[in-house]
Amino acid sequence: MLKVGYIGLGLMGKSIARNILKAGFPVTVHNRSRAAVAELVAEGATEAFSAAEVAGAVDVVFTNLPDSPDVEKVVLGPGGILETIRPGAVFVDNSTIKPVTARRLADELSKKGAYALDAPVSGGDIGAKNGTLTIMVGGDASALEKVMPVFMAMGKTVTHVGEAGAGQVAKAANQIMVAAQMVAMGELLVFSQKAGVDPKKVVDAIKGGAAQCWTLDVKPPRIFAGNRGPGFKAYMQAKDLNIVLETAREYGVPLPATAENTQLFQAMLQMGMGELDNSAVLGVIEALAGTKLEL
Repeated sequence: MLKVGYIGLGLMGKSIARNILKAGFPVTVHNRSRAAVAELVAEGATEAFSAAEVAGAVDVVFTNLPDSPDVEKVVLGPGGILETIRPGAVFVDNSTIKPVTARRLADELSKKGAYALDAPVSGGDIGAKNGTLTIMVGGDASALEKVMPVFMAMGKTVTHVGEAGAGQVAKAANQIMVAAQMVAMGELLVFSQKAGVDPKKVVDAIKGGAAQCWTLDVKPPRIFAGNRGPGFKAYMQAKDLNIVLETAREYGVPLPATAENTQLFQAMLQMGMGELDNSAVLGVIEALAGTKLEL
């Protein structure tokens, strides 16, 4: 049985670690805020007080952190994973970070004889809680084979996209589509209401046709119930879109629609809605249209 470590017990990380624990794996956990650690320790996890302590005790060490600098610090910084990870061990990053950062970390870990998998996830808090995440993986195929039993406790779809960084490229592509769906949903809800038609009935009418998508299947019931809480926080969506645009510039790829959607999510942050769900970009559309969705 693989010994697993999990670092970063936020909105999704805690649920992922819990599902790994429920699947029977011994799990060692670490988090800057200790409340989540205590919660999982009460359920059978082992407590650690540094990333190095986690890495030195396990066969597979996961991170789930906000951004590229956070992952770099936890892996390469003082008291980090690189100090204690053992040859043959696997580092798995569930964060969404720059592809170039994922490649750099893989190079550094390979010098210690360890493997690295960039394995960002999609599916939000619901997918994390239910163990139904989509996992897109970059890195060594043999390392993926080793970790696959753990991935099966986390998600329903695991795709090996390619070498180091490929998982992050796939996640960036995912976020292009997610942002577009969230903005489009906000537009169609406000458009319907201002045109004098019940948005709930419009959603019912279109979600079974060509407009069908995960967003229309999952988000409207929460919105119509007055719930704009996360989910997946808007400030994280904005961060991911910045990664998309930075990476696109590196490769000379124009992304005009994504650039526009990024501005809308940046507007959310300026309007104090960064902690809301990414679907709450609806609020920016409401402000621009001078209306509020009637529930």
